[in-house]
Amino acid sequence: MTDPLRVLLADDDSLIRTAIDAILRPAAGIELIAQAGDGRTAIDLTVRHRPDVALLDIQMPVLDGLAALREIRHLAPAVRVVVLTTFGQDDYVAQALASGAAGFLLKESAAEELEYAIRAAAAGNAYLSPKITRQVLERLPTPASRPTEDLAKVDTLSEREREVLIRLAQGLSNAEIGKQLFVSEGTVKTHVYHVFAKLGVENRVQAAMLAQRTGLLDN
Repeated sequence: MTDPLRVLLADDDSLIRTAIDAILRPAAGIELIAQAGDGRTAIDLTVRHRPDVALLDIQMPVLDGLAALREIRHLAPAVRVVVLTTFGQDDYVAQALASGAAGFLLKESAAEELEYAIRAAAAGNAYLSPKITRQVLERLPTPASRPTEDLAKVDTLSEREREVLIRLAQGLSNAEIGKQLFVSEGTVKTHVYHVFAKLGVENRVQAAMLAQRTGLLDN
């Protein structure tokens, strides 16, 4: 029997901490081992307990989530960090990813998405909420030309993988993509994995940006 994934949660809102605790407590294979209400305490607890995944709120007192993320990545690089945010704070996405975040998740995400993000981060994958992907893409300027290297990568995709990439870039979740393409969510996850591998990207935002650069979203 494998050990459960050990998770640390840092959020200054006690109601959010209570809600996430209620979600994770019955989750199979996940254990919430510590909680913090500010960034400095989150760092101290992370260094002490060495969780597999740390969930960090962006806006916290004493030290905000981005500063805490950078220090955790320096002091405990094996800990994977998933950043929590509210809808509309996507300006932080690029900073968080550049600082080494393994995921970016909306606080209002469904329980299944929270669990998936934790498991994905622990497995070494990057996860971004579909809604955040959509927000980031809407802010990007239309490219003046189509990069040859990106076009070559897209050419390696199968027709079904292209369909998945387009819908992913439109901000659809795996479940929503599955409904549109009449396949299971598990099948979509497999396609997404292959798309990321062929495109050489690590998360949905990077995949969406490449889709936009190559004109896949123009039609």
